[in-house]
Amino acid sequence: METKKSPRQFVYTQLASFFGLVSGSMVFMAFPWLAIQLTGSATSSGILVAVTSIPSLLLAPVIGSIIDKMGRRRTSIVVELLTGLAGLLIPLAAGLWHMTLPLLIAVGVIRSIVASGGMSARKALIPDVAKMAGISLERANSISESVFAAGFASGPAVAAFCIPIFGIYNTFFVITAIGWVSAGFMMLVKVNEVREANHEDEKNLFKFAMEGFKILGRTPSVAIMMVGVMSLAMIYLPTEMVVLPKYFNSINDPASMGLLLSAMAAMTMVGSLLFEKFTKYMSFANVFRFALLGVAISLVPMSFLPPYWLLITFGFMLGFAWGPMPPLLNTVIQRKVPPSTRGRVFSLEMVIWSGGPMLSMVLAGIAVDAFGVMPVYIFLAITTTAAGLLITFNKRMKEINTADFAD
Repeated sequence: METKKSPRQFVYTQLASFFGLVSGSMVFMAFPWLAIQLTGSATSSGILVAVTSIPSLLLAPVIGSIIDKMGRRRTSIVVELLTGLAGLLIPLAAGLWHMTLPLLIAVGVIRSIVASGGMSARKALIPDVAKMAGISLERANSISESVFAAGFASGPAVAAFCIPIFGIYNTFFVITAIGWVSAGFMMLVKVNEVREANHEDEKNLFKFAMEGFKILGRTPSVAIMMVGVMSLAMIYLPTEMVVLPKYFNSINDPASMGLLLSAMAAMTMVGSLLFEKFTKYMSFANVFRFALLGVAISLVPMSFLPPYWLLITFGFMLGFAWGPMPPLLNTVIQRKVPPSTRGRVFSLEMVIWSGGPMLSMVLAGIAVDAFGVMPVYIFLAITTTAAGLLITFNKRMKEINTADFAD
């Protein structure tokens, strides 16, 4: 164990996050692509994404308590190893049987079950390794979310490269290999974690998990931000997971879709890196407000599906505007929530990303099949703008500016 301030453990953690995110974001492109390839329907893509999100939604509170009890580092390692094995079920199932949408959904659900908690565990570990590195939470989260964006940017590009060369099924071997590299870096991390002290509630894992909701009740500023991000996620994520895959699949151009998603994620990385700089000139609440407005301003022109070079341009703008929001939300959680209970709160954050868009993706898929890509894209963009304006002018947003816990 290192006693002097050293960035080594922080670097290992970020490398683990990067490779885990490359693996995960490849799945975000490969799963919808395979569903549309099998059925030709955007509805099938929406159903696949929604159904495979259910395990994460249901298990999040319990997974969070497991993280707090088992440890963030150990949980992250186990999750990445098991997720890799689950990913191999796709080519295995395709080799043994004829791949169908129900079979793909079944395998996706299995993968989703074992994948729950990996990212939450690494996020909850950030204050520990940041303290060892001697850097502030704002800086640590800025770096962490830029790594997130870099991984998310790389994944679609890698998937777009692998699918036409190796085929959609063999691409899952690459996904598994990259995920196991993530587990390898987490094995190098050595850190003393602050864990929840033993108490009577731990005898009932579900009761222990429900404490996460009580924590949110005691920290309304965190709850406000989560509700705000969930509202945007419900409206915005279907554009990336359903609408765009249908559009690019219809023109048989996975490379252009991968490039667009990567361009958006690359600028998200830039926006995340600048988060710490932004907080020196404006409050957390104002950073959130400007980010929301930037997302709205960029998304509306994209929805009209302009020439590809304009689509990429607006994608850059959208990614940059979104960039500061994830590190801001993480920083607020880490400043407001006790260290021993962060695993449960970060798992509830994952509910936002899985539960919120679940129904909206199914509805978006049905709408795309019924009305076409552009009308649905425009509707989602305008609705995102309206939701952003409502959140922006919420009077309680100023509460996120104060800190209750500092590591």
